[in-house]
Amino acid sequence: MSNDSAGRPSALVPDLTVRRLLDERRESLQLELLNPGVGLDRVVADPDVSSPGIALTGYTERFAGDRMQVFGETEVSYLDGLSPEERRHKVECVFRFAIPAVFVTKGLPVSEEFLAVANECSIPILRSSLSTKEFYWRIKPYLDAVLAPRTHLHGSLADVYGVGLLFVGESGIGKSECVLDLVERGHRLVADDLVIVSKRGNDIILGEGHQLQAYHMEIRGLGIIDIRTLFGIHATRQQKRIEVMVQLERWEEGTTYTRTGLETEKTEILEVEIPKVTIPLNPGKNITVVSEVVAMNHLLEYAGVDSATAFNQRLQDHMRPVREDLQQDYE
Repeated sequence: MSNDSAGRPSALVPDLTVRRLLDERRESLQLELLNPGVGLDRVVADPDVSSPGIALTGYTERFAGDRMQVFGETEVSYLDGLSPEERRHKVECVFRFAIPAVFVTKGLPVSEEFLAVANECSIPILRSSLSTKEFYWRIKPYLDAVLAPRTHLHGSLADVYGVGLLFVGESGIGKSECVLDLVERGHRLVADDLVIVSKRGNDIILGEGHQLQAYHMEIRGLGIIDIRTLFGIHATRQQKRIEVMVQLERWEEGTTYTRTGLETEKTEILEVEIPKVTIPLNPGKNITVVSEVVAMNHLLEYAGVDSATAFNQRLQDHMRPVREDLQQDYE
């Protein structure tokens, strides 16, 4: 796991090349490479895909030249209406930018000038038989997922009553044992020890396990166990939104822990703020039941019910008449 200067997990830089995109989405995007061997190792860093639009007319001041570009029927028909010399000039105005790749939709033919300039600028040309609308609809979720900010966290992630609980704490504190007990009670394991976290949109973080891990857990004194084989496929899930971080730590005399719940603790993962619950561990504490209550309490808060605040309000309402009587007592 990489960390910044403050010790927090920092985002990993996703690695996506045009070659990888072609290998992974050739069939779903119905792609055909028109200039083989050209620019396939170009790195795709921007998850957005654009159409050149008025950049073809020569106005490139606001052109997003670092994005992959899509040439649909409008762009191709515009270029077809130009002379070969004008066509080459217009294409050069766009292709002189560091475009990772160019897509041509609807299986439209491309001119010799178009391919020639692409080869000179080392830009791969990929043609799709999909309509432009369908092409955007299929490629955008893929790019958002692959190029989402990512990081690795040391912890265990479980789906408890539909709430993603991320258990963190020092090595040997009992994160895996807690999640194993939750699985035995009917909840689901997502990842153990190593959690790969990615950010989707502005406020969603998803956690998943490493593919090689394949729902295995290490239990000290027992060894490696296969959760899916032992408890069935219903005991696992591939990924889950992380909604609450549960910090497990050893009980320390003199340390102040939250007792009312009126002061909520927060933490950030990939710049997304989520609730954090710190649970001190001491002999006899049923951490599994406490974890279930953490999940259920989060569901209540999501539904607009804050138990601690409501209880505090009832106490204040009950004490208000007493205060009023005291204020009216002039002896």
